Amino acid sequence: MRLMRKGLVILGGSIFIALGINLFLIPYKVLDGGIIGIALILNYLWALKPGLMIIFFSIPIFIIAWFNYREYFYNSLHGMIISSFLIDFLQPVVGFIHIEAIYSSILGGIFVGLGIGLMLRFKTSTGGTDLVAQLLSDKTGVNVGILIFIIDTIVVLCGGLLLSADTLLLSVITIFFVGITTSLITRNIQIV
Repeated sequence: MRLMRKGLVILGGSIFIALGINLFLIPYKVLDGGIIGIALILNYLWALKPGLMIIFFSIPIFIIAWFNYREYFYNSLHGMIISSFLIDFLQPVVGFIHIEAIYSSILGGIFVGLGIGLMLRFKTSTGGTDLVAQLLSDKTGVNVGILIFIIDTIVVLCGGLLLSADTLLLSVITIFFVGITTSLITRNIQIV
């Protein structure tokens, strides 16, 4: 029963993340932070598949987790693979919803934050910098949402320089909402 519940959480969280990215971020070339943000930068610049890029850039983090944090490796591998697959699989929904860019950034941030936060509450994640933030949170006691926010800010600033001022502004709004949503969902006791 516990395994089934965790599987449903991974699937649900992955769907939130994939929809947030494809419905709300990609249409306006908005970035999230972390590995997802790096994958989106590559998608916007060279049309590379974001899910595939997430897997590629997560490999070094998973190697570190394998040797140092085996539990996180196992708990996050499924989340990373499923969310990456769904991001690429649901790419046909890009452009399905037409709203103003600022609202799209807000909703994208909320959807991605819901997916990440839900997974983190059940001690799983999409890997990537979410995994790094979870590991740092366990070591420091700093809320994982705040750590994700810091990492995301760095990626978004770099991406904004490569893309446009509009991308930068909308992406800052997005990571703010990702961070706040993730913090609200993960601030209580973890569910095992």
